[in-house]
Amino acid sequence: MSASPEPESEESTSVGIRSLLLSVYLPTLFFAVGQGAVIPALSLYAKNDLHTSVAFAAFAVGLRGIGTMIFDVPAGVLIGRIGERYALAMASAVLVGVAIVLSLSTSPVVYAAAILVLGSALSVWLLARLSYISEKVSVERRGRALSLMGGTQRVGNVVGPLLGGFIGAAFGLIWVFWLFAGLSVLGAVVMMFSLGPGAEASRSEEGTVYARLAGVVVDHRSIFMTAGLASICLQVMRAARQAIIPLWGDAIGLDAAEVGIVFTLSSAFDVLLFYPVGIVMDRWGRKWTGVPCLGVMAASLLLIPLTDTAWQLIAVGVLSGLGNGLGSGINMTLGADFAPAGNRGEFLGVWRLVGDIGTASGPIVVSAITGIATLGIASIATGGIGVAGALIFAFLVPEPLYYRATKRDPARPAGP
Repeated sequence: MSASPEPESEESTSVGIRSLLLSVYLPTLFFAVGQGAVIPALSLYAKNDLHTSVAFAAFAVGLRGIGTMIFDVPAGVLIGRIGERYALAMASAVLVGVAIVLSLSTSPVVYAAAILVLGSALSVWLLARLSYISEKVSVERRGRALSLMGGTQRVGNVVGPLLGGFIGAAFGLIWVFWLFAGLSVLGAVVMMFSLGPGAEASRSEEGTVYARLAGVVVDHRSIFMTAGLASICLQVMRAARQAIIPLWGDAIGLDAAEVGIVFTLSSAFDVLLFYPVGIVMDRWGRKWTGVPCLGVMAASLLLIPLTDTAWQLIAVGVLSGLGNGLGSGINMTLGADFAPAGNRGEFLGVWRLVGDIGTASGPIVVSAITGIATLGIASIATGGIGVAGALIFAFLVPEPLYYRATKRDPARPAGP
């Protein structure tokens, strides 16, 4: 397998962003609303309906992320073998089956296993959308396309918990599971019938699955060791801040409502930036938003230990939201930019696994450092990880906007 990926054809990069409304953005909104509705319901159903402990309920919810991480690479292989259209159909069928099991389950063990399978199906859903955009949208419009998808997910994740809470209170939590399954299937049906050419498997069947995966990792090891490491740093910060901000708010005497205000304002600034960020990524390069994203989020974590009032924490929370907003869709865009045309599914599966390792590591880092030091030291250490990620992205990662072009034409400069 050659280290230089094959050039993408003009046909595969001819789709405009508006044409993705039915095939990507509307299904993404359906899916995000359903996912946002079901996630809070998972722990509540385990505790109140299955009468488990709080610790078991939290563990069961964590299995969703573990299932996603375990199935990242197999999902990439599956999509590479059968294409996005059929992979979506399979994932949707699994989601319906999971909803049935969740709603009828009386055993905590069966319930936990169903959540693990739920995470696996989510992995296929996420990768299928990313793979399709990676193939169909040209690199010059990909930043806007993927930042818009990230913004759509954020909007859905705001609406979902509100809708799920109303349905759960009015009709019972079982109906939240069915809402999620229904919206997932609706999104899959819209997406499958709207996907254009290129949604089918197109790569050769040469070599075994293990050989293709090994080839992807070996051929692109420098990308995984640089851009992948920067992605891990970003995901560590994103996950860690969700634990650090509420814990620090509690430490300085804020109540739950005040902590909620911090998160609400932070999320508001996060959502506002997603489309402008996409324009910047496409016009000047991915580093113009990725490096500031890492740097600003790192600065917010470094500043948290200096806050001791609600207003100070709100200001730092807003700064954190601005930093996160600067990275809207950045990990998806990097994966799409670096993915080789011949083994796109396998590459994106490994790429998502790298990012999910960072997501899973964030709370563990906070817990470990807090256990041996203090929460303030944990915040500073996590901010230091972000600074390291910004330096790696700035100086060691080739500008992704020009990466595919320089692979075809070595004489072309590698961007700013």
